[in-house]
Amino acid sequence: MQQMARRVAALYGERDVEHFGRAWTAEELVLGLVGDVGDLAKLAQGKAGGRPRSDLDAALEHELADCLWSLIAIADAFDLDLEKAFVTTMDELSGRLGGASEQD
Repeated sequence: MQQMARRVAALYGERDVEHFGRAWTAEELVLGLVGDVGDLAKLAQGKAGGRPRSDLDAALEHELADCLWSLIAIADAFDLDLEKAFVTTMDELSGRLGGASEQD
């Protein structure tokens, strides 16, 4: 997933340089995620019965994938190891909740 996300990020970067003279900054990637999360919230309302639409499940899948892409792109922009951070955080949460950690 991360390699695919990085390929798409590189393509976006190339396109943005051609059209706008520069690629998005990390801060702009975060703002893009905020917009995607807003779209996701509207789709969640659809799943709860409000905001109905015929392609709800497909749109929800797409928006979740957009959000995931944004998170990977943001982590890369800030030179963070998202996979390592995820494992560490899940282990910490599991420990707090009384579950086994990944290292167990």
